[in-house]
Amino acid sequence: MLRLLAAVVLRLLANAAGLLIAAAVLDGFTVTATAFVWVVILFTLIEVVLDPLVLKISIQYAPVLRGGVALVTTLVGLIVVTIVSDGLQISGMTAWVVGTLIVWMGGVLAALVLPLFLFKKTMSQRRAS
Repeated sequence: MLRLLAAVVLRLLANAAGLLIAAAVLDGFTVTATAFVWVVILFTLIEVVLDPLVLKISIQYAPVLRGGVALVTTLVGLIVVTIVSDGLQISGMTAWVVGTLIVWMGGVLAALVLPLFLFKKTMSQRRAS
């Protein structure tokens, strides 16, 4: 249960980082401050639900796309959040394409780096034993 909680917190923080980076760098990619928490929670929930579904579909119908599952999930998550919430606005093809890449890459980098800081004590205990 503790691992699940840690994974959820890590994914929320990683997605928050990716969305913040995209909003800071791209014109046409806007996340309102008041709705930011809601946008991150909704986006993460959509990703968690869609990730296994998109992976299963890609394996069944297009195994070549297996590596792009995270990008597809990110894009679909952004589309759904912009439809459901007023807190995320994306306008222009460039903002959609580059925004998807930035959110995905920001999430990947944060997921790699954050555990080093968040779970430093746990990781050092594992190395010692």
